[in-house]
Parts: sequence; structure tokens; C-alpha cells
Amino acid sequence: MRLHRLQMTAFGPFGSTQTVDFDELAAAGLFLLHGPTGAGKTSVLDAVCYALYGKVPGARESGHSGAQGSALRSDHADPAVPTKVVLELTVAGRRLEITRQPAWLRPKLRGKGTTTEKAQSLLREHDAAAGAWKSTGSRSHHEIGEELTQLLGMSRDQFCQVVLLPQGDFARFLRADAEARGKLLGKLFATERFGEVEKRLAERRRATETRVKEADADLLARAHRMQQAAGDAMDLPALTPGDPGLAATVLAEAAVARSTAREQLDVARAALDAAEAHRAEAGRKAAEVRELARLQSRFADARARADRLEEGSAVCREAERVMERSRKAEAVAPALDLRRAAEAEHRAATAADRRARALLPAERAGDGAAGLAAAARRAAEELGGLESARRAEHRLHDLTAARDRLDRQERDDEEAIQEAEEWLAGWEETRAALQARAEAAQEAATRAEQLAAGQEPARRRLEAARERDRLVAETRTAHKRAAAARENAAAAHEHWNTLREQRLDGIAAELAAALREGEPCAVCGSPEHPAPAGMSAGHVDRAAEEAARADHRRLQEEADRAERHHAGLRESLAAAVAEAGEDSTEDLARELAELTERHRREHLAASDLHPAREELRRAEQEHARRTADRQEAAVRAAARVGHRERLDQERATLEQELAEARGAAASVAARAAQLERTVTLLDEAAEAARAAEDAAHRLKDADARLADAAYRAGFETPQAAADALLDAAEHRALQQRIDAWQQEYAAVRAVLAEEETAAADRLPPADPAAAETVLAAATRRAREAASAYDAAERRCADLDRLSAEAARAARALAPLRAEHDKVARMAGLAAGTSADNERRMRLESYVLAARLEQVAAAATARLLKMSGGRYTLVHSDDRSGRGRSGLGLHVVDAWTGRERDTATLSGGETFFASLALALGLADVVTDEAGGVRLDTLFIDEGFGSLDDQTLDEVLDVLDSLRERDRSVGIVSHVADLKRRVHAQLEVVKGRQGSQLRQRGVPGRG
Repeated sequence: MRLHRLQMTAFGPFGSTQTVDFDELAAAGLFLLHGPTGAGKTSVLDAVCYALYGKVPGARESGHSGAQGSALRSDHADPAVPTKVVLELTVAGRRLEITRQPAWLRPKLRGKGTTTEKAQSLLREHDAAAGAWKSTGSRSHHEIGEELTQLLGMSRDQFCQVVLLPQGDFARFLRADAEARGKLLGKLFATERFGEVEKRLAERRRATETRVKEADADLLARAHRMQQAAGDAMDLPALTPGDPGLAATVLAEAAVARSTAREQLDVARAALDAAEAHRAEAGRKAAEVRELARLQSRFADARARADRLEEGSAVCREAERVMERSRKAEAVAPALDLRRAAEAEHRAATAADRRARALLPAERAGDGAAGLAAAARRAAEELGGLESARRAEHRLHDLTAARDRLDRQERDDEEAIQEAEEWLAGWEETRAALQARAEAAQEAATRAEQLAAGQEPARRRLEAARERDRLVAETRTAHKRAAAARENAAAAHEHWNTLREQRLDGIAAELAAALREGEPCAVCGSPEHPAPAGMSAGHVDRAAEEAARADHRRLQEEADRAERHHAGLRESLAAAVAEAGEDSTEDLARELAELTERHRREHLAASDLHPAREELRRAEQEHARRTADRQEAAVRAAARVGHRERLDQERATLEQELAEARGAAASVAARAAQLERTVTLLDEAAEAARAAEDAAHRLKDADARLADAAYRAGFETPQAAADALLDAAEHRALQQRIDAWQQEYAAVRAVLAEEETAAADRLPPADPAAAETVLAAATRRAREAASAYDAAERRCADLDRLSAEAARAARALAPLRAEHDKVARMAGLAAGTSADNERRMRLESYVLAARLEQVAAAATARLLKMSGGRYTLVHSDDRSGRGRSGLGLHVVDAWTGRERDTATLSGGETFFASLALALGLADVVTDEAGGVRLDTLFIDEGFGSLDDQTLDEVLDVLDSLRERDRSVGIVSHVADLKRRVHAQLEVVKGRQGSQLRQRGVPGRG
């Protein structure tokens, strides 16, 4: 990596744009970056780091956290100038240009105040073929940072340690303990992965230990379940998860429990066989006793039922006799049914005849069927003669309705004529009033337009008056400020003149201060200066004069601005006075208010113009309509006179005809309704009379047939035959009773005839209860034996199953325990806690120790030259106290031949030892980062502790780094280095911010 050019704008102490040409400085190989304390030497290195990584070095980053852009920005910069860092470098064969602009507060383009400008980054690459820069396409901070980190091959911490060599850090590194050295080396060589390996191994050890304990706990739980299944046949000792012999103990106890359980199973099987045989014998005997008791009970029941059947035999014979009489009566049943039907028909016909006669007039109640039919025919003939009267009555009804309509129309026309005449009587007054209303509204509209035209000028005068009043006050204030500004500017000008005169009086002393021995005088040219003028008390230098001049310029500009502001206010005031006149604001406001109120009233009155015109138009339309209605009503009244006379004449003729046709009835329709009802009643009565006479004849014939049938069947009277007749339900009930008695009697005789049942009756009575008691006791003993056998069998099965599971768990536990032992041994070795790790060195410390050994070897090559072959740095694996070993660092003194700790070195020795260590570390880190060549290095401070000889030796070593075009920058304020190092980059501190100057480089004076 080679730096070519750095440009900083408004960065750190640099208020303006400053440029560093590293190519010119690299031409000398070794260059010095110097300047007074606080001038900004370190800010140059901060700018390089910020351009590459977007952050300043870690030691100074805490000052920029949270608001890095504002912290990096120069307080001397113009508010409108952005903070920017541009770095041009070559890395991995690519020439790149990096531009970084942090977020900053810039003035708003419009108005006052500031706004935040976002941070920006840009990465460009130089195209050698085209001879131009082109963008890489990466603009985000993250993308540019990732790309540069990959090209550089090192992190920001590594870069700051191997390119910006901070000697103070390495001096502390020499005196630090192993823990502190480990932290620094871990950051540089990124050995966190080895620490992660230690953590992962520890985690795996805990995980495998947990799995082993979980497997032991599962095996122990299975053992407890086996102990519960085995009862007292298994005795487990006190075991805990993790015990080495847990699996063997559990499996041994399980084998003993299984053997005991099988012996108990054999005993239970023999007891079950004996109990089953005893239960079978008791069951056979109980069955024989139950069968004997059943046969004896069967014979006793049959004999008791036979006795009951003999007692009920008379009832059965009586039922048979009733059944026989019913069969004879069945021959009379058709005649009985016919007689019942004829009697029901006669009763219905007689009742209907009575109902029909009850509706007839009294004179017709005793007539026969023929008389009633004749009367019905006469009434029907009279009804047919009323048809023409009905049509006449309908015509009379229509005439009456037409006459009523004429009367209503006449009344409506009379009311319409009267209403129209009343409305038309006031027409002239109404029309005059509406015309006057429209004319008044028109006049108000004209006045409103005139008033509206005068409102806007009045409003402008009022606004101008208000502006006039405001400008009067501001003009007075501006006048006072302008006068004060002129006085301040005059006083500043006088002060500047005074200081300038005082400086001119003492200019000889100022020139004498710049004289150097052997250099010619700027005034006389002599290289000798025998009596240079001295500075007097209160001498005014150039900076004081320039400050007074700047104050005068600033105050004069303020006075000019105040004058311009005052003149502008006066012009605005004159324009406002010309617009508003001399009237007061209150008078103008009152005038505008009165004008506005008058315009509102006139506008309100003018708004009635359209409604007034519309109302006049509607009134004229109403006048025309009412005039036409009155004329039409008069014409209709004249036409109705002849029509009314014709209707009255026709109605009188019809009323005379209808009076004769309706008789005593209210109308012809009523008379026709009476005749229709009379015809209907007479027809119904005649039909009912004929039906009653026919039913009486049929009833008489049925009585004769019934008497003949009863006599032939053997009954004295028809009623006797009816009483003997049974219905279907009674017949079925008697037949079922007879059949049941006969069947039961036959079944009883069959039971009594059975030889087995009769023989059982001759034996002594059986005792089933005693036999059942014996059987229950035998069954209970067999059930208990079966339960004991089942329990023993389940115990054997459970123990077999649990033993198999325990064996599988024990087999699965073996690889877990082996894996845990291996992981625990590896974790102990990596953590340095194992007895096999004699030096108790952690894995990360081991890796760092190898790196430290490489660093010590690389540092020794330069330390030997710096110390004149006296000192050598060596790495030590010895333990310090009770701590761990691996990061010891000793120095070997060739003069004494002894090895001692680096903390015993003196100040100067510590400096060149730490410098050698830093350079060696830079070489090792460079190799670790992929061999990226570092063509530009910076060494920060520490040279003040060296004597002249040692400083020469250190500079020789640094000068040797120029091999293969490598440049080294020394950051120091030691005055003697200015004489020894010719190429210099000087930081000059001033009131307007620091500036950079390059001196002593080829091509420059």
C-alpha cells in the first residue's frame, strides 16, 4: 500500500483546504511530520485512517462517538464549506481515490437556520488506458469499507498498529503482563477464533456432560421402575447420575430380579391349577343340585296348575254355550243391519222435513209434497215477470247519479267563479306593489355596485396606513442603530490606526527578531548583526494589527449594512405615506367599516330583485289562469240547464212504473229477493216431504223381514236374537279364553306324565343355596390364584421389557460417555486446566505465543542494529507466578550475558526496543494479512528520550526501511530531528486554523 496524495477541507484544526503530496515526501524516503503541540500533527494521520475506514483511530474515536461529523469538523471553517477528506493511494496494484464527507450542519439555502447534510462516500479507480478516473459503483459507506478492507487485508485496529506506529502503546506492551499482551496481540492477529474454539469446546464439554447425566438419570429412572415392578425382589444401592458403575449395577440387579420373578411365576402357576380343579368339581356338583331343584319345582308347579284348571272347567263350558248362541244369531244379522239402516234413514228424513216446514209460512205448514211443489211453480212464474222492472230500476239509479253530478258541478262552478272574481278584484293593487318592489331592488343593486367599487381603494389606504405606522417605528430604530454602527466603525478605525503606528514605531525590533546568524539582513544585507533592536514593552505585532484591521472591516461592513437598511426603510415609508395620505389609521378603518356596512345593507336589499321579478311573473300567470277559469265556468252553467230538464222528465216516468212493480217491497230488487227465497224454501220443503214418506215405507218393510228371520233362527223375538249376537272382539276374547284353558290343561298333563320329573319328586328336596356357597368359595380361591398368576406373569414381562430398555440405554450411554471423556480432555487441554497441559497454556495463548515468537525474531534484527549488537528480544513460555504461561517477553543483554524482563529497560532503551518491536510486528502482521506491501509507515513520538548516538542508530534503521522505495514518516516535535531529517511536513498553527507546509523535498527549496 502506497499513499500518493491527501486533501483535507474543514477537517480538525484545518479550516481551509490543505494538501499533502506523499509522492514528493516518499522521494526522500524518510520525512518528518512536525509542528507545535496542538497544531494538528495527529489529525493528518486521523484523516488517512478516516478516508480508509470511515472512522478515526480507536484511541481517539471516543471523542467522536455519536456525532463524529460535527467532532471532525473544523471550528475555523466557513459555515458553507463542507468537511471533506480525499485520499489517493495504490493498493493491490489498483490506484484508487477515496472521498469521505461526514454529516455536517450547513446553512439553509432559503431562510435562516441550518439543516443536516447527510454523510457521503465515493470510491473511484484510475483507468491507466483511458487516463481518467472512473467510479467503481460503490457509494454506500458499508460497501466501500468492505471493499477497502479486503484490498488492504487488515482491520482498522491492525492498520493503526502497523502503519501508524504508536510508540507509547509498545512501551506499555513491553512492561505489560501476559493478559494485557494477549489482548493487544489478539486484536492484531484476529485470534478470537481460537478463543471461540476454547468456548466451543467448553460448551461441548458441558453439553456432553449434560447428555451423559441425562442418560444416567434415564437409566436410573428405568431402574426405579424395575424396582417398583419387582417389589421386594430388587434392592438398589444409593446411585446418582454420573457414577461410573451405575450401568453395571443396574443391569446386575435387574438380572437377579428377573430370576426371582420367574420362580414366583412357577409357584403361582401350580396354585392356579389346583384352585381351578377344585372350582370345576364344585361347579359340577352345584349344577346337579340346581337341576334336581328345577325338576322338583316343575312337578309341584304342574300339579298346582292342574288343580286350578279343574276348578275353572265350568266357566269354560259356559263360554262354549254363549259361542253357540252367537253362531245361530249370525243368520239374523243381515236383517238386523237392514232394520237399523232403515230406522236411521227415517229419523234423518223426518228431521229434515220438520226443519224445512218450520221455514214456511203458517198457511203452508200442513201442505203435502204435491201442494208445496205447485206453490213453488207459481212463485217462480211471478219472479220471471220482474226482469223488466229490474232494468228500469237500474236506469233510475243511473239517472239519479247523473242528476247529483250536475248539482255538484253547478256548485263547483259557482265557487270557482266567486273565488276568481274575489282574486281579480285586487289584481291592480297586487301588480303595482310587486312592480314597486322590483324597482326598489334594482336601485339597491346599482348602489351596491358603486359602493363595492369604492371598498378596494379604502382597504388599500388602510393597509398602507398600517404599514406607514409600522415603518415609522422601525425607521427610528434603524436610524439609532446606523448611528451607533457608524460610531463603532469610527472607533475601530481609530484603534487600528493607533496600533499600526505603534507597530511601525517598533518594526525594527520585529525585523531583528527574524535575523539568523550568518544569514543576510533583509534591510541592509549584512550577514553580521552586532546590535539588533530589542522588543519594547507593549510591542504591537503583525497579528494584533491584523486583528484590529479585521475588527474595523467587520464593524464598517455592519455600519454599511445598517445604513442600507435605514435607507430602504425610508423609501418604503415614503411609498406608504403617498398611498395612505395624512389621515389616521383609526379614521381610515372607521371609514372602511362604514362603507362595508352600507355595501352589506344595499347588497342585502339587491338580493330581493330576482325573487320580486319571479313573484310578479307568477302573479301575472295566475291572473290569466283565473280569468280563463271564470269564463269556462259560465259556459258550463249555460249548457247544464237543458240536460237537467231531460233527466227530470225521464226519472218521473220510471218512478211511476216501478211503484206498480215492487208492490209493498222497498224496491224491485227486494221484491225479487223475496220471491227467490220463497221459491227455494218451497222446493226444499217439497223434496223433504217426499223423502220422509219414502223412508217410512222402507222402515215398515225392514220390520217385517227381521221378524221372519228371527223366527226361523229359533229366537222368540228379534230382540233376543240381537242380544245373543256377539261382536268380533267379544267373539275373539271368548275363543282365546277357551283355547288357553285347553292348551294349559294339555301342557300340565304332559309335565305330570314325564318320568324324570316324577322321579325327582319322589327324591328328598334339593338345597341349591348350600351348593352355590361351596361353588362361590371355590371360585373366589381360583380367582385369587389367577390374579396372583397374572401379577407374577406381568412382573416377569415388565422386568423383561424394562431390562431390555435398560440394556439399550446402557449401550447408548457408552458412546456418550466416551465422547464426553474425549471432549472433556480436549477442552481441558485448550483451556490450560488439564494435568496433561504442563505449562497451563490456553489454545489462544499458544497461537499468540507463536506469533509473539515471530514478532520477537523480526524485532531482534532491528534491535541489534539500534543497540549496537547489545540487546536481543526472546520469547519465553515460562509461567509467571500462579498465572498461565506463553506470552513472556525477555531481553538478552550481550554485555552481561543475562536474560532479564523488558520492564527493566531504561527510557531510551524502552523506546528503541518498542520501535523494533513495532517494526517487527508490522512485518509479521503484513505477512499474516496476505503479504500486502506497506510502502508508507508513520512512527508517532518517543524520540525525545534518545541521546545523539542512539538517535543516529535509530535513524539509520529507519532509513534502511527505504529499501524497495518504502517511505517512513516520523511524527515528532523534537527540534534536533529538523536538522537530521531534511524532508519535512510542517503543521503551522494560526488564528484562522492550521496550515501544512512541505519543505526539503526534491524540487522544492
